[in-house]
Amino acid sequence: MSAYKYVSKFWKERNQDFRRLRISRLIQWRRDPTVIRIENPTRVDRARALGFRRKKGYIMARVRVPRGGRRKSRPKSGRRSKRMGIRRITPKKSRQWIAEERCWRRFPNLEVLNSYPVLEDGLHRWFEVILVDPHAPEILSDQKINWICNRSSRGRVARGKTSAGQKSRGLHRRGKGTEHIRPSYDR
Repeated sequence: MSAYKYVSKFWKERNQDFRRLRISRLIQWRRDPTVIRIENPTRVDRARALGFRRKKGYIMARVRVPRGGRRKSRPKSGRRSKRMGIRRITPKKSRQWIAEERCWRRFPNLEVLNSYPVLEDGLHRWFEVILVDPHAPEILSDQKINWICNRSSRGRVARGKTSAGQKSRGLHRRGKGTEHIRPSYDR
């Protein structure tokens, strides 16, 4: 087995060593800011599979997103409880897509390539986002990734063009039964 296979196995099995590592990381990550730039990916196997390369122009960031439904204030006028609209208010976007957008707002000169979940606890979920600098000469000269330098790729996360965005928009599903998914919602 390759080294990446062992890393992948470690994250899938979640044995006693993983639990110890998880607790120590969560203690530190809860103190960190919501969006933080990191030097190396936590899950190297997943980052590599989604397009990350260890070269100039690729940047990693970790994003914290709250779990649970949206909070909405109780209406002042009277209505029956069914029409109050306080509970079960959920976002139409996935948490992963929201994390990608927040990361893009923090680093507006970069483009989001992809993201993956890392850890979660009762209150938050953490995602790692792969960002690419479209103006870096290393990216411009690389045939595999220089498509992200085109003007049509500008702000791709805001338009739901990343993998998490396409999944939320229902574009990963095809065929019978998906007629009413598209055109999809944005919010």
